[in-house]
Amino acid sequence: MWDSNVNVIVSLPDWIDKVVDWNGVYATDEAKMRVAIDLAAANVRRKTGGPFGAAIFEARTHRLVSVGVNSVVRLNNSVAHAEMMAIMRAEQRVGSYSLHGADRDHVLATSCDPCAMCLGAVLWSGVRRMVSGAGRDDALAIQFDEGPVFPESYAYLESRGIEIFRGVLREEAAAVLDLYRQLGGPIYNA
Repeated sequence: MWDSNVNVIVSLPDWIDKVVDWNGVYATDEAKMRVAIDLAAANVRRKTGGPFGAAIFEARTHRLVSVGVNSVVRLNNSVAHAEMMAIMRAEQRVGSYSLHGADRDHVLATSCDPCAMCLGAVLWSGVRRMVSGAGRDDALAIQFDEGPVFPESYAYLESRGIEIFRGVLREEAAAVLDLYRQLGGPIYNA
């Protein structure tokens, strides 16, 4: 029998506060990326999800607003990617469906180039700057398919006013993907 009262729960693992310094100031792209990579690595080591982490920062103060880790398997939810988790939580925290406005601008740091879904969400979220670590080829190397993402996809986002910086701490970010493969983590979209 169909139950129309099913709730969708979008939660982070209980270890997040042990890994994240919520009072830190992350002034450089590398500092922001380290947060995303640390989240991805902790998610793999603690076996709570896939090898992807993301964090959103207030652009002016460089303060951390929200984080996300890949939670697809843990939550049985195909949209529970790290970027989606971070975006949803940031919007809730700032009290708006947009992370851009006269009084706010935000930066997304993600441990890997986003998949097609997450790249679209970057546009709709209002994030004005995106920094990514590992590349699409790194994800493909362990059999994660990032979907229909093309050079034109990035050009389109840039034409809409989003600054994009890819390959920041790429080797460190790609090492997390390799660790996930070594530990036999499930490839759920292959």
